Amino acid sequence: MLRYVIERLVAMLVTLAIIVTIGFMVIRLMPGNMFEGNPDMTAEQQAALEAKYHLDKPLPVQYGYFLRDAFTKGDWGTSLKLYPNVPVWDIMKTRIPISMYINILSLLISLPVGIILGIVAAIKKNTWVDYLVSFLVVICISVPSFVFATLMQYFLAFKLGSFPIIYDATSTGFQQLHSLALPIFALALGPIARVTRYLRAELAETINSDFMLLAKTKGLTEAQSTINHGIRNSLLPLMNIIVPMFTGIMGGSLVIETIFAIPGMGGMMVNSINAPDYEVTLAVLIFYSIISLLTILIVDLSYGVVDPRVRMGGKKE
Repeated sequence: MLRYVIERLVAMLVTLAIIVTIGFMVIRLMPGNMFEGNPDMTAEQQAALEAKYHLDKPLPVQYGYFLRDAFTKGDWGTSLKLYPNVPVWDIMKTRIPISMYINILSLLISLPVGIILGIVAAIKKNTWVDYLVSFLVVICISVPSFVFATLMQYFLAFKLGSFPIIYDATSTGFQQLHSLALPIFALALGPIARVTRYLRAELAETINSDFMLLAKTKGLTEAQSTINHGIRNSLLPLMNIIVPMFTGIMGGSLVIETIFAIPGMGGMMVNSINAPDYEVTLAVLIFYSIISLLTILIVDLSYGVVDPRVRMGGKKE
């Protein structure tokens, strides 16, 4: 098992290195210049700033300076346009909590709701309840989360006034949760649909299996056999999609945070690309890459724990 863990860790680090390298090159090759469009800056001043931050050097040399500062000084760069002269990490550490807050809450909401709907749809298979749930699942999976966010923002916030149109950064406690209710719900719709669809298919197949028929012949009622055996066995495969689903929610929050003016990592990513601010864009890219790779690592390790054939590489002794 130790060898399997080491192999997964090495693969994750190699993948991260490739992502950082490609991301650095693509970001630096984007059209435009961080110092363009500033009427208060002369050509000499622009050239001096480019020389200070090595922007006048070839890309491989710039990348070398970046790696040197990151690994020897722990310096991931300084914002030069969005937040002039502020270290990137100082910006990120104030924005990561709010992003993780809405993403984790969306996941915690989507799991129980999706499980309940999936169970109901499976038990009521081929009835109007099943058809209604399946129709809603198709809608929630097909329509992007930012479309639901925009519709809820218009009807529930603007028309009805039940929620704030944009996030109130000064709110705390329940007021903060109320201010974030719409973006959290918009992010949760897609995961709810995926959990519902997955569990409905698994449970519907389990209900018709031989061991369920055996449980009924031993005297268990339909409800008892479903609760004690069917649901339990159907929930186990569901664990395979929970961790990757968190990555999907974080991807959706990139746009949702911008729509509701939430000062999180998503809005920071979009603003840094539009600015452009190379250092901020790259730092956010690295953050999301690390989160994604960690989720994949957790899934791989869980496979290795559950199924010995995975960590043995499928080889027979």
